[in-house]
Amino acid sequence: MINCPFSGTIFMYIEQTLTGRLNFMAINVKRPNGTEDVLPKDVHKWHTVEKIARETAECYGFSEIRVPTFEDTDLFLRSVGETTDVVQKEMYTVMAKETKFTLRPEGTAGTIRAMLQNGLLNEALPQRVYYILSCFRHERPQAGRLREFHQFGLEMAGSESPTADAEVISLAKTLLDRLELKNIELNINSIGCPTCRAKYYEALRAYFEPHKEELCDTCRERLVKNPMRILDCKSPICGEIGKDAPMILDYLCEECSDHFEKVKKYLTNLGIEYKVNPKIVRGLDYYTKTVFEFITTEIGAQGTVCAGGRYDGLIEQLGGHPTPALGFATGIERLLLVMDKQGCDFLTPKTCDLYFATMGDAALEKAMELTRELRELGYRAEFDLMNRGLKAQMKYANKIGAAFTVVIGDNELAEGKAMLKNMDSGEDVPVPLNDKFTANFDSVFIDRMMASFDTGDMPLPMFQTNGENN
Repeated sequence: MINCPFSGTIFMYIEQTLTGRLNFMAINVKRPNGTEDVLPKDVHKWHTVEKIARETAECYGFSEIRVPTFEDTDLFLRSVGETTDVVQKEMYTVMAKETKFTLRPEGTAGTIRAMLQNGLLNEALPQRVYYILSCFRHERPQAGRLREFHQFGLEMAGSESPTADAEVISLAKTLLDRLELKNIELNINSIGCPTCRAKYYEALRAYFEPHKEELCDTCRERLVKNPMRILDCKSPICGEIGKDAPMILDYLCEECSDHFEKVKKYLTNLGIEYKVNPKIVRGLDYYTKTVFEFITTEIGAQGTVCAGGRYDGLIEQLGGHPTPALGFATGIERLLLVMDKQGCDFLTPKTCDLYFATMGDAALEKAMELTRELRELGYRAEFDLMNRGLKAQMKYANKIGAAFTVVIGDNELAEGKAMLKNMDSGEDVPVPLNDKFTANFDSVFIDRMMASFDTGDMPLPMFQTNGENN
């Protein structure tokens, strides 16, 4: 038998120390850097953007599409472009056994893949789809720029007309207006087609070649493969070198120039103000001709709230027949950042319609029965789940913003009726605790809605407007 040199007290100390460390680790598990939790108190803001975005897109004839969170890595290499920051630095790529896939860094490539694979482009054109999805890029987290972020976007395939460009830009402008965003400037540009861009690339290479050694490593590679990407570099040094670079507008072919002039004309006809900004090239390789950004100066350096353009060669590049296409995307987190800063109104979640405060098991069973009936009619009804006293239950009802309360105890059960209390006015109305209860409550609730309508504060079926609480 071996004698242990440690006393029982020391073992107890070691056990307590290890347990404490494990508990410390358990409560300090945090979300990954560059991600955000959306809490119940804030989710109504997301509902506001998503609801208005969906309704706006559908007004323009777009239908929702949902695509996988990850795709074959080659899809993004072929579409987004090997010389872009997204592909070179930011993609989350995973090797699972013998399969290599990537979490989507943007929505267009996967959406076009889905349209091709499911034959949507064989149907009536133009095809119009929109989406709300999460995207993933490994970049330095900052205000308005996360590693997991969310986009509302849309794609239109089949029309080469500049009227389609104006239509998509108009939709984006309508969305921003409906969200009540202010001080947003539309910048537009044309980056031409492969034909005129080839001449532009020659001019860019001639301009940047004398500064080659001053460029960052990435831009030295871009100088050979895609010199226009240098204009989108975030390096201050590359930005300074490129400030006097040739402008793409001076190299547009006749077709691209005519297309851009018509886009400007149609925007003017629609009453949409814009600024021609030759510096806009967009960060993804699939763009052609029209590109645009809606920009604000109110959220620092990351001022683009919505951006898009044409990508007439992308569908052919992914294996489809030559088909013109265009679209845009807007970051939901960035929209919310601007909306918060500007004090925009949000839709707030509907609160509890009726809360049952109960005393005793029989009263609780009656409350459960009536709650089930109300929920079948679409009401949000609750009862006590915490074995609270009556006073605590009423305090809870106030905290959750219950519109009405009913107290049920032995006396109410014996009499077969209870008092329905309007928590705003304090008015009590007797209601039967039988099969006529829901009809009676329905009548009282509708009367309250009509009164709210008369005062301009009528709650919507799922939300109620309440800008004063923001």
